[in-house]
This record gives sequence, structure tokens and C-alpha cells, in this order.
Amino acid sequence: MKKVLVVEDDVDINKALTIRLRAAGYEVFSAQDGLLGTCAARREHPDVMVLDISMPAGDGFSIVERVRSIPEMAHTPFIFITASKKRELKERALELGAVAFFEKPYESEELLTAIEKAAA
Repeated sequence: MKKVLVVEDDVDINKALTIRLRAAGYEVFSAQDGLLGTCAARREHPDVMVLDISMPAGDGFSIVERVRSIPEMAHTPFIFITASKKRELKERALELGAVAFFEKPYESEELLTAIEKAAA
């Protein structure tokens, strides 16, 4: 079973993503801020990470930077989701190597398809 880490500070979105991914057959771990997300990534070694960008205790970018410093996780695929419309966030996400980038609200089927491709 593939593991997905969801790091999202909005409780409702976090819960909805977790439910949706479990229903799709993934083992899901979640966290609600950057620090807890980094700890969960180090502990669980997910196959894919779905990260909000703006969160307390470290943003999604800092999670990627920290996780990439772990040799066995250096190539873990990640997907960003954000409510921000700032173009520079998408540019930075792609520069870091994001496999996908979604602005909220997003189509859950499109996100699920991106996760499936990244986890393959």
C-alpha cells in the first residue's frame, strides 16, 4: 500500500483529503503544520507528499527542503496546494521539483490523478 503524507493546516481540508485518499486505497498520514509535517515525513517515509504552502511552524517549501536533505528521501515526489494566487509561489514550487501544483479550490479528481501518477 502506498503511503501519502498530507500536510495542511485547514482542518476540514486535511480531513477531507485524508478520507478521500484512504477510500482510494492509500495509507495516509497527516499533519497540520510545517514542523509536524517534517517530523511525519522523517518517521513515515511517504511515497508522495501533499503540502499546503502557507502554514504555521514552517511552510511547504521548508518541508521539502528539510526532507530533501535526507538521502533516502531526496527524490520523494511532492504536490503543492495553496489558496494563494501569487504566481511566484507556483514558480518556486516548480523550481523545487513539484510534480503538480493546485490552487484552492481544486478538483479532487485532478488531485487524486496527480497523486496516483506520483506514487506509481
